[in-house]
Amino acid sequence: MEEYKVNTFETLLKRTEDYVKTSFELYKLNTLNNILKVASAVIVRVTVLLFFLMFFLITSVAVAILVGDALGKLWYGFIIVASFYGIIACVISLFLNNWFKKIVINFIIKQIVK
Repeated sequence: MEEYKVNTFETLLKRTEDYVKTSFELYKLNTLNNILKVASAVIVRVTVLLFFLMFFLITSVAVAILVGDALGKLWYGFIIVASFYGIIACVISLFLNNWFKKIVINFIIKQIVK
């Protein structure tokens, strides 16, 4: 009878150890899955953003050339377009900085919670 209790305890101990190991493995895999989801979402967004920025850059050069041609000196167009972007950058940095931070933080949280 005593031997039966020892075997039962050893079996329980072994199963508990296996459960803890399996739970830890599952936790590691879930963490890795969440990290990979966030990383892949960020990579996709950055890729789309880069293509948009390339389009925006080429369009800006074309507008600068068009405005400069209309004003008679090519560099006038580049000065006007650069000034426009400078004003937009100042407005964004002064008023919308926290808004952009909230968007990025919410994006990362949504990717982790998914």
